[in-house]
Amino acid sequence: MVVDKTESRIRRMFGDIAPTYDRLNHLLSMSIDKWWRRVTVKRVPPRPGAGPILDLCTGTGDLALAYDKAAVGQVRIVGADFCHPMLTRGRDKGSKAGLDERLTFVEADAQRLPFVDDFFQIVCVAFGLRNVTDTDRGLREMTRVCRPGGRVAVLEFSQPKSRLIRAVYHGYFHNVLPKVGGWLSGKQEGKQAYRYLPESVGEFPQGAALCDKLRAAGLRDVTFTPLTFGIATLYVGVK
Repeated sequence: MVVDKTESRIRRMFGDIAPTYDRLNHLLSMSIDKWWRRVTVKRVPPRPGAGPILDLCTGTGDLALAYDKAAVGQVRIVGADFCHPMLTRGRDKGSKAGLDERLTFVEADAQRLPFVDDFFQIVCVAFGLRNVTDTDRGLREMTRVCRPGGRVAVLEFSQPKSRLIRAVYHGYFHNVLPKVGGWLSGKQEGKQAYRYLPESVGEFPQGAALCDKLRAAGLRDVTFTPLTFGIATLYVGVK
């Protein structure tokens, strides 16, 4: 089955769950998603004076905020997303943290970024690349706006290699998560969104297959690191 990832559907679906997005993500992942972002920032650290950082498909801005904390206010961060309700919540979080002068949120499609070539020292995306309609086009845009010698980082869900872990993971992802997510969101749209999650992960390339796509986009020295038994994976490439 091919998952429907048209721009209109993705924008509408994430807009519908924006009010409960952060609370549900942290609850349903038991806050492990926060640790995954910390690993990303640690493995692909910001460098003061090397240029700004772009967090693509930023959603409510969690990875952008993590990078700002790691940079200790010395690097400008841009969060970009094409879902206005999610972006509004990201802006609110940044404002409440007093980061308006160095953390900027821009409404933009990952497939058509409004930035010049060779601009960002790091271009990163957390759990958003699989939602981009054309994965290859999204990766090419990420590479285009990254500076030569800069890094592209992709944190994404993946499927565990262990048969036992995979069985537990699939049971939770396909049976528990959609029901709990829909119930806690209080909307029918919540059930749809949390059914979409395992469907999209199941058909998305991972491991060596996604590394090949990063290389085809123009990156070198591509690596991937499974996290938490392979439930998530961090991919890094150099322009």
